Formats: sequence, structure tokens, C-alpha cells
Amino acid sequence: MSRRGWVLFLAMGVIWGIPYLLIKVAVEDLPPASLVLARTSLASLLLVPVAVGRGLLRPLLPFWRPMLVYTLVEICAPWILLGYAETQLSSSLTGLLVAAVPLVAAVLVKATGHEPMSLPRVVGLLVGFCGVAVLVGFDVGASAPGPVAAVGLVAICYAVGPLVLARHLAHLPSLGVVAASLVVAAVLYLPVGLARWPDEVPGADTWWAVVGLAVVCTAVAFILFFELIAEVGPARSTVITYINPAVALTLGVVVLDEQFTAATGAGFALILAGSVLSTRRERPVEAVPAPVPAGGGSRDLSTEEVAACPVAEP
Repeated sequence: MSRRGWVLFLAMGVIWGIPYLLIKVAVEDLPPASLVLARTSLASLLLVPVAVGRGLLRPLLPFWRPMLVYTLVEICAPWILLGYAETQLSSSLTGLLVAAVPLVAAVLVKATGHEPMSLPRVVGLLVGFCGVAVLVGFDVGASAPGPVAAVGLVAICYAVGPLVLARHLAHLPSLGVVAASLVVAAVLYLPVGLARWPDEVPGADTWWAVVGLAVVCTAVAFILFFELIAEVGPARSTVITYINPAVALTLGVVVLDEQFTAATGAGFALILAGSVLSTRRERPVEAVPAPVPAGGGSRDLSTEEVAACPVAEP
């Protein structure tokens, strides 16, 4: 891998591990719906002009129905569910639970008949879900079933979205899909986000968290991710999926002084091992197209690509 590739890889590994920390800070003052509105609105202001300048939005118009479905399952639902979950769960635990996305993706890819389920993948699924059980059983217990269920739905959404993308939107430009999805999400959240906006002005920490989420973790992150795919290819770029939870865990413990237990470490190790096993390729392939190619027909995604779809981030 080139030096530029390593820089982009490390940047993305860190950037998409940060949102859990920023969401935890922001929901102290902002309701989840208002946070989603603020984040999508600001990110849209940054990405839409770029997409318009490159002529990337017009090709999306005939595909507004799948675009709407994609936006609902990749942005609207998971982002508000994450906000709700982090009103009660720690940022580090939330990040670790979301790390189960590759496991859910592997199940969905098998259920839809896209790839066979070999013995190593079955073992990987069992190991990974054991890790989730360890986290829920020891670090959460019966104290927060609602937030845990919300994170489970997030994992399902992040696994379903790329399947929608592959079947209906894979031939459209990546940046255009992202920019349009953010605009649609902002419009959908405008009424409820404004209605639930707090009467008191949020503190400086909240505003910085919102700016960080919108500018760094959304707008800049997507641009860098597409550059990473172009530099190292989609197969290598998927490895950041396994780095993000470690960053989220480290930031939660170091910055927010969240608890780190033996169960936390064991659960993370099991989820990571299970994700690697369940999404590994059974045989080499000559070339793997990007998750959202700039041109070409629709296709099926592998488990690796589903796990690291560009919009599958917190």
C-alpha cells in the first residue's frame, strides 16, 4: 500500500470511530431528532454544492423511490436510533455493539442467496454473536433493553442498506447518492427536529460535537472514503470496519472515562474475530468493484462490501 493509501486508511479508521463519542456529548443537550436534523443539514450544505458542480444529482432523479428507501434505512432510522441508544448506553459499548454489522450482513447475504455459507463463516457468526451476548449480558444486563434493541436495529439497517444500493443504485455516482440522501434526511427531519429543539441554547460542547459529526465524520469522511477506495481498492478499504470499534472504545474510556471491564475486552475480541471469519472470501477474485461505482449496472455485494458500505457509518 502506498504512503497516501496508509494515510487515508488511518484517517478513516479514526474518523469513523469518533462519531460515538460526539453523539454521546451532543445528546446531553439535543434530542436525537434535533441532532439528526442539525447533522444532516450542515453536511448537506457542504456536499451538495460539490455534487451539483460535478453534475452528480441529475442522474438520481429517475431512481427517487429506491433513493428514499436507502435514505430511510441508512441515515434516518439508524442515526436517530443511535442518538436514543446513547442517552442510556456508553459510547464505547454502543460502538462495540454496532460492530456486529458484518455479522448481520453475512446472515443477510446468505439469506438472499448471494453467497454460500461455509463452515468457517458459520463458526464466525457463532463466535461473533457470542461476543454480542457477552457485552449485553455482562456490561448491560437487564437495565437497558430498549437502547440495546435500538442498536440491534441499527446493525440491521446498516446491513440492509447496501443490499438496496447494490440492487437499485449501484450504477449511480457515489457522492451524488450520499449528498442526495443527506438532503432527503434533513427535509424529513425538519418538522420533528425543530419541534423538539430545546428552549435553552445548547452549550459549546454540543455545538462542537454537531460540527464534528457533520463536517468531519460525514462530509469529509465520505470524500476521503471514496479517495481510499480509488487508492487501495474496495477489498482493502473494508478493513476499517474492524478498526472503528477499537477507536470508539478507546475514546470512550480515555475521554469520557467510561468503564472498561473484562467482559468489554472479551466481547470486542469475539465480535472482531467473528466478523473477520464470517466476511472472509472463500476464494480469490481478480477484481472487486467499489461498493458504489460511478458507472455500470447493478450487482450483488459480497459480505465484505456490505460490511463497509460508504454510508454504513454512525
